[in-house]
Amino acid sequence: MTKHLSILVPDGENNLSSIVGAYKIFNRANSFWKENHLHDKFKIELVGISNQVDFHNGLFTAKPHKLIDDILQTDLIVIPSLNHNHEQTVKLNKPLIDWIEMHYKNGADVASICTGAFLLASTGLLNGRTCSTHWAFEDVLKNFYPKIKVHTDKLITDENGIYTNGGAYSFLNLIVYLVEKYYDRQTALFCCKVFQIEVDRHSQSEFIVFKGQKNHSDPLILDAQRHIEENLLEKTTVQALAAKYNISRRNFDRRFIKATGNTPILYTQRLKIEVAKKMLETTRNSINEVMYEVGYSDLKAFREVFKNITGISPSDYKNKYNKDSFAFR
Repeated sequence: MTKHLSILVPDGENNLSSIVGAYKIFNRANSFWKENHLHDKFKIELVGISNQVDFHNGLFTAKPHKLIDDILQTDLIVIPSLNHNHEQTVKLNKPLIDWIEMHYKNGADVASICTGAFLLASTGLLNGRTCSTHWAFEDVLKNFYPKIKVHTDKLITDENGIYTNGGAYSFLNLIVYLVEKYYDRQTALFCCKVFQIEVDRHSQSEFIVFKGQKNHSDPLILDAQRHIEENLLEKTTVQALAAKYNISRRNFDRRFIKATGNTPILYTQRLKIEVAKKMLETTRNSINEVMYEVGYSDLKAFREVFKNITGISPSDYKNKYNKDSFAFR
C-alpha cells in the first residue's frame, strides 16, 4: 500500500534547499524502490497553506501540490528549515501548526529540519522530549520552549515518531535516515551514493562553535563568565570563584547551571576546547603543544575532554580541518 508524504512549504521565510533536497531524495528513493518492488513507497507532495510561496525576494517560487485542507490523511510530514525570523514565521503558520498536531495525533510521523524545530515545537509535541536543531540556535530554542530537552550534539533525534536534526545541510543525513527507516538500508545506501552523502553520520558536535551562553539575566553569572574567559589559562577552582562572589559553592553551581545550562567546570572545558580547535585548524603545533597552550598537562585527560565535546579525537580533528596536516604528514 502506498503511503503519503507531506513536505511542507510554510508561509514566510523558509529554506528552499531543504524543501527541494527532501523532495529530490525521496523521489529518487521512490524510483529505486519501484524498480525492485514494482510500486511506489510514497506519494510525495508539497503541502502548504498558500498556493505560492516566494523565496529570496521572489527569485524562486514554490507551488505546493496541495493545500492542507485537501490532505485528509498523511503518513509522514517533513518540516523544512526556517530562516532567522522564527517568531514571525510561527505566527504566520498557525493553521499549519494545528494541522501538524492533528495529523500526528492521527498517526502520522513528523520530522523537522534544522530550525524547522521552532515550528514543530510550537505544536507542543516536543514538550518533555529530546530535540536537535542548528547549534547556533540552541539557546534561542530553549528560551522560547523551556519544556524541550535540546541536544545540539545530536545530529538526529528519533522519539515516538518525531524526528529532528541539526543544522544547515545536515538535513541530507536526516532524509537518508528516514529513507532507511521507511524504505530499507539498500535504498538508503543507493541514495547516499547518488547524492554523495556521508552515510551513518550521527553527531554535529565537531561543527559547533562555542561562544558562551550569555542569553540570560543573571549579572553575577555574566561577570563570572567574563572572569573565566579572561583568565582561561589560570588554574582557578570553582570554590575560589564562588568565594570571589561571596556565595557558597553549591549556590554558585546552581545559578551557573540555571543561567548557562552548563556547570562551571564544563563551561570552562568548552571554552578551552574551542581555543584548542582553532589552534588545531590554523597552526602546525603538535597535539601536545596545543594541550599545554590551553592549560592541560595530561594528554589522556585532554583527549578525553576533547572527544566528549567534539565527538572526535584531537588528531582526527587536526587531520580533518587543518590543510597543512596533509602536507606535513
